[in-house]
Amino acid sequence: MLRVAKKYTLSAVDYVYIIFGSFLAAVSFQVFLLPNNIVSGGVSGLSIAANASFGWDPALFQYALNIPLLLLCFLLLGKEAGYKTILGSLLIPFFLMFIGDWDPVTREPLLAALFGGGITGLGLGIVFRAKSSTGGTSIIVQILYQYLHLQLGLSTILVDGVVILIALLVFDVETVMFSLIALYIVSRTIDMVQLGFNRNKNVFIISDNPDDIRQEILHTMERGVTNLGIRGGYGNTDKDMLMAVIQEREFTLLKEAVLKADSDAFVVAMPASEVLGRGFSMHKYFPAHETEWTDEA
Repeated sequence: MLRVAKKYTLSAVDYVYIIFGSFLAAVSFQVFLLPNNIVSGGVSGLSIAANASFGWDPALFQYALNIPLLLLCFLLLGKEAGYKTILGSLLIPFFLMFIGDWDPVTREPLLAALFGGGITGLGLGIVFRAKSSTGGTSIIVQILYQYLHLQLGLSTILVDGVVILIALLVFDVETVMFSLIALYIVSRTIDMVQLGFNRNKNVFIISDNPDDIRQEILHTMERGVTNLGIRGGYGNTDKDMLMAVIQEREFTLLKEAVLKADSDAFVVAMPASEVLGRGFSMHKYFPAHETEWTDEA
């Protein structure tokens, strides 16, 4: 049996996402990060250090690093990873060549870290939603993960740690501290774009009177509910535990319904990072152009 990967393709909407997201990241770099020496990691961060130290043009420096890394991606990670990376990794320095004369919006490092980190994270998050990547040091992270079997989190820390160490050699400690703020905001904004702005909760309810609570969730709140058979540890008796995923604003209504049915009910609520399915998200998580595997004789 031969496993053959279907060709990775992008829709028209994906191209719009990649172009627009890359443009946002380039604008943020030019008007916030570069003028204030905010090194938010990656090749763009290295280009800021190189610009401050040697006066090298950031766009050309990013091309000088991204193109070899892109070739390394095709060679070591495969064509699919290369196709996902090629457009995003080349667009940001391309845009920088045209907006290189734009004036900075602010010379206040804290404002630059906050707004630069937020807009950069927004742009990168939009690119990631198109199942693409901006390449750069993320390629090194993937190579470390695949060939040295390091966890992705550890690989990211190692690579970004090297970038921050270089920043410490070029800039003062205070500037690097602002850079760490920007790096954190970039990561949080990417998560927000990826996971959406609606906040949900996963709620577990243990009650001796679960029927009224179940009816409230199903018919009043119009949310799904799942019965989970459990055995109580104290009395060693069989019980039903209800599990429901609700929007955060509905939690007060659910608490009132639970307390009305059973004031002694045990309730545990925790954040639900992403919820897919009827009532929350009607689209399919995996688009048609996502790579699929087929078996051929």
